[in-house]
Amino acid sequence: MSAAESFSPKSDFLRVLTERGYIHQTSDLEGIDTAAAEGRLTTYVGYDCTAGSLHIGHLLSIMMLHWLQATGAGKPIALMGGGTTRVGDPSGRDETRKILTIEQIEENKRGIGKTFAKFLTFGDGPGEALMVDNAEWLTKLNYIEMLRDIGRHFSVNRMLSMDSVRMRLERDQELSFLEFNYMILQSYDFVELNRRYGCVLQMGGSDQWGNIVMGLDLGRRMGTKQLYALTCPLLTTASGAKMGKTAAGAVWLDAEMLSPYDYWQFWRNTEDADVGRFLKLFTLLPMDEIARLAALGGAEINEAKKTLATEATALMHGREAAEAAAETARKTFVEGSVAADLPTVTVSADLLDAGIGVLTAFGPEFAKLVPSTSEARRQIKSGGLRVNDAQISDERSVLRTADLTSDGVIKLSFGKKKHVLLKKG
Repeated sequence: MSAAESFSPKSDFLRVLTERGYIHQTSDLEGIDTAAAEGRLTTYVGYDCTAGSLHIGHLLSIMMLHWLQATGAGKPIALMGGGTTRVGDPSGRDETRKILTIEQIEENKRGIGKTFAKFLTFGDGPGEALMVDNAEWLTKLNYIEMLRDIGRHFSVNRMLSMDSVRMRLERDQELSFLEFNYMILQSYDFVELNRRYGCVLQMGGSDQWGNIVMGLDLGRRMGTKQLYALTCPLLTTASGAKMGKTAAGAVWLDAEMLSPYDYWQFWRNTEDADVGRFLKLFTLLPMDEIARLAALGGAEINEAKKTLATEATALMHGREAAEAAAETARKTFVEGSVAADLPTVTVSADLLDAGIGVLTAFGPEFAKLVPSTSEARRQIKSGGLRVNDAQISDERSVLRTADLTSDGVIKLSFGKKKHVLLKKG
């Protein structure tokens, strides 16, 4: 069900979530609000370890965990999916996820775990956050016992009606028995977290609503106390594009996979109509300051975008990195200079002497400004790629040592705001 717009929260937690636009669906607003007001809303969000970093799509739920702790509503739990990643969540996908090795999952878990310390305070205190891994209990389940003790509570008829299953079947895309079990495991996570830590609320994106509600139902059938569900919207931009995707791929949260400068630029490129909404969701600025910035019009909206970019980047990468990114952008776009702290890729002297094709240079092997050589070819035809500020017209062009500027770099540009420097190693 949708959150009631007329609801007046007693707790600071739901007040913040309501006024900033985080709430999409809830199972029981009154119950959640009461538990939050009493400081007993132990809450979890699950994150599968499918990549070495989380991306912008995960940031809404991380921000909700932050506000849970900041308002004193309860204990946040970041659940690492060391167990569920071995199965693969079919939600929102037309094909089976790649099966990862245990070593890959563990490596990914270490990578994504670093993100949470920037938003949460971890410890053993009543309001301090926990990070746990569902492999602790899922890998110890005996299959026959699981079928008898857990599986008997699930209706296959209802499971087939869940979006994650129904949409795959409607599109005649295969759904493996392995994936079909995912919602059972996610539901059991909720029950186990309730038993171990008194967790009563699961939050997540709206695409997880069916799985979360099944966890509530499993808890009721297995004798837990009242459990709750709350989801945030799956964001799209004002023009309808999926939030967090660029021509070069996902917007990663780890600085090793996406530089703070590129992260800053992502937010700086926000559409005008989205500035106020994103300031509410992705910064900690007070609401009156957000209202002032959102009201700016004409060219002044660019100042609001810069504030959004700097505040969002400061949360993720620290204030120093955010201000350095803003200064790099100023030097690059206002002064027209080549800022030394633009993203830089070192290329071996031998390779640069031999020459690198522009399609390769812009692609995922080097600059990562476009996801593929075919996309680079398309951008060249539309005039979107430049080398040292000169537009590329020939896709067969080759970059060589002679193309190095007096600064010792080759500046690759995609559009007006995305730049990478190639440096001879």
